[in-house]
Amino acid sequence: MITARTLRGTSLDPKGIISKAYFMRLHATCLAATALLLSCTTSDLAAGVRPLATGAFAVEFDVTYSGSPEAIYDGITGDISAWWDHSFSGHPLRIYIEPKPGGGFFEIFNEAGDGVLHATVIYAHRGKILRFEGPLGLAGRAIQNVVTYTFEKAGEDSTRLRLEVHMQGEIDERMAGVVEQVWRHFLIERFKPYVETGAYRRR
Repeated sequence: MITARTLRGTSLDPKGIISKAYFMRLHATCLAATALLLSCTTSDLAAGVRPLATGAFAVEFDVTYSGSPEAIYDGITGDISAWWDHSFSGHPLRIYIEPKPGGGFFEIFNEAGDGVLHATVIYAHRGKILRFEGPLGLAGRAIQNVVTYTFEKAGEDSTRLRLEVHMQGEIDERMAGVVEQVWRHFLIERFKPYVETGAYRRR
């Protein structure tokens, strides 16, 4: 703690002329300024705080495709731009999933490399399981979202894909229905004709 006594005879008060009364006035001024600053800061923070609706849900359903588990796995990973039609940029240069632990689910906007990391792959076993974690289209919200694809042989040349989506965080009760509809659009309306015609082989 700095006092009038410790200042006397130092480089701050070489002649020892600072009086105790002067120091007390200076100390009081500093305290008042600090209190004002804290008051303003607290007020500003309080004005920016709002409660968030939170929740959790799971979406699960199965889809059967023509093709082996390995073929379906290959079609649903790598460059998925041809069938994944939701994006931030509107016209992305490329959307792709790197099927390896730590791989990215990327949307690349342009040749400069601008883009979004939608999710990170946390489990990859070709023809068996692919799992990734990330907000996907809900980036910017406080959300934990884990998506799992499980591939099982179903007949001579068919595969049953089981989708599991587990989501929690900044979501409300309406979000579950929206998420289910979006995934059905992806896996039934978009991916099924894409993979069953062998379009993924021409990427």
